[in-house]
Amino acid sequence: MPHSKIVLRVFGGIGNQLFSYAAARRLALLNNVELVLDHVSGFEFDIEYKRQFQLNRFHIPCRKARAFERLEPFSRGRRFIKRKLNQKIPFEKRAYLIQEGVDFDPRLLNFKPKGTVHLEGYWQSEDYFKDQAEVIRQDLQIIPPVDAENLAMADQIRNTQSVAVHLRFFDDPQGSSTNNASRAYYARAIESMERLAPASHYYIFSDKPDAARASLSLPEERVTLVSHNRGDENAYADLWLMTLCNHFIIANSTFSWWGAWLSDSVGKIVIAPGFECREGVAWWGFKGLIPDAWITC
Repeated sequence: MPHSKIVLRVFGGIGNQLFSYAAARRLALLNNVELVLDHVSGFEFDIEYKRQFQLNRFHIPCRKARAFERLEPFSRGRRFIKRKLNQKIPFEKRAYLIQEGVDFDPRLLNFKPKGTVHLEGYWQSEDYFKDQAEVIRQDLQIIPPVDAENLAMADQIRNTQSVAVHLRFFDDPQGSSTNNASRAYYARAIESMERLAPASHYYIFSDKPDAARASLSLPEERVTLVSHNRGDENAYADLWLMTLCNHFIIANSTFSWWGAWLSDSVGKIVIAPGFECREGVAWWGFKGLIPDAWITC
């Protein structure tokens, strides 16, 4: 029998990279096959967002794919053809698996890779990997930053009862948007957190820090704006700081989803947006996304 392996096409922001890795890693573990990471094709044509491969910031034991495993040369055309051909084949027999829709798809759990299988998609649900959660947590230990500013912030977080608050702005903060989590959501979430974890200190993380601070009604002495890690290449540092917090108010974003999930805080409280958005930029609220233990509001 030929050597079986899964070639994971990694793309998107750091949160989505983590979801796709976790689903692929679980599939490889249960089927005793090799997992290799295509760290090139998902980023070389990302002109709009300029995302970068971020999984090298974690303790991931998988090697990077070689050129032929990335379907080079002419990878875009070859990948397109493989996608189209495999969509005509029953799911369980495919050699190129691409995610269909956003809801949790239980077919992936029972898939048996044969030969080389290419996997593509975000697979945004804990249900794809929760039976291997211990291994996933080990793999996804973040290699900490070593600069003085991040280390000082880490000490501050560790020495307070801390709440990470994440605001992600998919649209203009001043405009009307169905993609940004609303101010009303954050007001409800803070009210709930004040009841459940009173006198906490709030650490604000955002792609637009000043707009985020202006959106929250919190006294200055109980807020720290974490705004020094700029650019996609430093996203891992914000994620690392977030995981050190005790409790979480997350955005409709996979970034803070992982910040909350990777935290090992005992008794952590996680509050998440409860709305559903499928047609806009910020898909959220679909089946399988929010773990049962988290609070939606």
